[in-house]
Amino acid sequence: MDNENILRVATYNIHKGVQGIGPARRLEIHNLGLAVEQLDADIVCLQEVRKLHRREERFFASWPELPQADFLAPEGYEAVYRTNAVTRHGEHGNALLTRWPVLGHGHEDISDHRFEQRGLLHVQVQVHGRPVHVIVVHLGLIPGSRVRQVQRLQQFIEREVPAHCPLVVAGDFNDWGQQIKRTLAGYGLHEFDEPRSFTYPARLPLAQLDHVYARGLTPLSLHVPRGRVWWRMSDHLPLIADFRL
Repeated sequence: MDNENILRVATYNIHKGVQGIGPARRLEIHNLGLAVEQLDADIVCLQEVRKLHRREERFFASWPELPQADFLAPEGYEAVYRTNAVTRHGEHGNALLTRWPVLGHGHEDISDHRFEQRGLLHVQVQVHGRPVHVIVVHLGLIPGSRVRQVQRLQQFIEREVPAHCPLVVAGDFNDWGQQIKRTLAGYGLHEFDEPRSFTYPARLPLAQLDHVYARGLTPLSLHVPRGRVWWRMSDHLPLIADFRL
């Protein structure tokens, strides 16, 4: 972005870079690399990012040698990745790509039960000389789990993010209603109110599961790229939010 006072943040659940199931599944990670570049965001928050997967690596001849976060980072961006889930064939988690310098990063396990491994990725970046905290989330599928995970998110923020610092919380909230939005508003976290920002399912979006909330920043706009080129790459569409610093 050209405007010095504007911060563009995108969030995108990339479905581990693969679409479809069984022998007909296709590798989309190369197209996703081009797509991330097109977002032209200062900060890109990614969910369902593979660090490695031995079975898929054998199946796809063009599987990248780099972990997906590093592979997707446009030239000049820094990638930060932390694992949420370890599986039989590999591991995956959240990632953040940034064109601004990284000051530090951390991770917190917020798994609510043994069937869903979930975590928070916390990254501090320096934007125009100012520290901005960004937390990447991917909440659980069960409503009660999400309520408890949002409580743990708030506890993490109180512990790790100074009250005077700008904060962004972005990711896949898996929430089909307004409960989490209202809860986060109570914590001072808000997003631009755009009723047409549906992100899921990508082919025929019916709900906004993906959000970019902020505290200490002014929400300016919210945008969802549309079209076949986007819905072929993941089961989610990306969400792009602009803020004034």
